Amino acid sequence: MNERIKKLRKQLHLTQDEFGNKLGVANSSISNIEKNRYGITDQMIKLMVKEFGVNENWLRTGEGEMFPEFDRANAIAEHVAQIIKENPSSFKSRFISFLIKMTDEQWNFFENLLCNFLRSENYE
Repeated sequence: MNERIKKLRKQLHLTQDEFGNKLGVANSSISNIEKNRYGITDQMIKLMVKEFGVNENWLRTGEGEMFPEFDRANAIAEHVAQIIKENPSSFKSRFISFLIKMTDEQWNFFENLLCNFLRSENYE
């Protein structure tokens, strides 16, 4: 499993320090896990699955794909569910509320605005 954890970290373009920070552990712990000096707990595996979206079966056994097939509808629903739990006055909550109320005309305007912004920032 240690090699798969290293492969995951590299696939995500994270240093050991960045990877560890996202999991709440020191980079030395990640180094020791990758070198098979430390075992890995079920809790750490579950945290990697949640934090990085990695396929738990792949992480544990090496079988299947590193990342499960992307399901856009479920991903959106899960993200919106998390936002709903936040403070209603948070920016994310207010933004989702705004999006829900948009007309088709407003969606077209927003799409054009965003596409122009991304083009100007060289994100395309």
